[in-house]
Amino acid sequence: MNPAEMVGPQALPELRAKVERILAESERQGATACEVSVSIEQGLSTTVRQGDVETVEFNRDQGFGITLYLGQRKGSASTSATGEAAIRETVAAALAIARHASEDDCAGLPDAVLMAGELPELDLFHPWAISPEQAIERALECEAAAFAADPRIRNADGTSLNSHQGCRVYGNSHGFIGGYASTRHSLSCVMIAEGEGLMQRDYWYDVNRRGEALADSQTIGRRAAERAARRLGARPVPTCEVPVLFSAELATGLFGHFIGAITGGNLYRHASFLEGALGEQLFPEWLSLDERPHIPRALGSAAFDADGLPTRAKHFVEHGRLASYALGTYSGRKLGMPSTANAGGVHNLFVSHGEEDQAALIRQMGRGLLLTELMGQGLNLVTGDYSRGAGGFWVENGEIQYPVQEVTIAGNLRDMFRQIVAVGNDLEHRSNVCTGSVLVERMTLAGS
Repeated sequence: MNPAEMVGPQALPELRAKVERILAESERQGATACEVSVSIEQGLSTTVRQGDVETVEFNRDQGFGITLYLGQRKGSASTSATGEAAIRETVAAALAIARHASEDDCAGLPDAVLMAGELPELDLFHPWAISPEQAIERALECEAAAFAADPRIRNADGTSLNSHQGCRVYGNSHGFIGGYASTRHSLSCVMIAEGEGLMQRDYWYDVNRRGEALADSQTIGRRAAERAARRLGARPVPTCEVPVLFSAELATGLFGHFIGAITGGNLYRHASFLEGALGEQLFPEWLSLDERPHIPRALGSAAFDADGLPTRAKHFVEHGRLASYALGTYSGRKLGMPSTANAGGVHNLFVSHGEEDQAALIRQMGRGLLLTELMGQGLNLVTGDYSRGAGGFWVENGEIQYPVQEVTIAGNLRDMFRQIVAVGNDLEHRSNVCTGSVLVERMTLAGS
């Protein structure tokens, strides 16, 4: 994309001015309070398969969403239009909704004194001046490296390169207006291996704020091919109870379930097995989970949350104990607690880890399952019951023996959290959750 056409910090003044106009229009039409988020973004996406170009797409989107209040009644509306008429009509639509809404004594903006002040510079904007031709070339290079890595790689399921940049500005009637520009670039490769009449599919990818910092195309392609070929000959195993080692990329989901269980919306709706668990010992004493929202260039960094409150570093788990819920203003009021500046989610969650890599954890496990694939959505957040289709590798005497498929792992998240034996140093940095491989002492493995 032409750098001159890229969406970047130069768009922030215009977006701020638009926020001010929308707030003024809301007041003019009679809203007692208002908050608005305006954004503009664009991206390039290309996908190749079997040496052919399947898609080349360029998108550019803009719009705004508004939430306004008539006392304790709330209405929301959004639009992709940007003109003055669209502002008037969208504000009017939100007001019409608010007039018909029930009063909610927890509705409304945060207290004005809580608004973010001076915002830290987080260095989130790194445009990548890559042309469609260059994107195609890089994707084809990645796929070619995968085919060359192993003769059993016979087919491809798509190699994609994506480059995205955008700006977002949030403001409310307290006078707070904050915004930032950000970028996100990724390269992914999915390959299919064939052997003895069987096929297996696997993938690899990388994502970064800086396109130049992505892993090189050949490395991603080779890793995708190796992962697919390793799975040939996979078979089920007998039903048993054994240790399970979650690979780092899957362990992020395990802690993602934990964050879901301590999120305010699930707590005040009585839809979480961790309701009322504040202060309880949930994990081993050596394990901590903390949020670090101000890391420069990190994928989950943010200077303020979706309510305009300043984000801050904090522990959710300290020495194994649940130290904090993840609350926004509304959920905090519903629970009678202050906001933790997590409206919209958690920013850069770090899990404490040891000094051993995945290979060392496999040796420590001795016998069990190295988990590399999960399927389905088998989690009951109300009870913590967990059951997922799974694949990976069977381990005996501390060594990988053969690939495994068509099995189900089951347990309860409370038990699984308590039974974490170790977290490896093979940290996953491509996610909002940074963790290594996680060894759980015992889970039920349902197989043949």
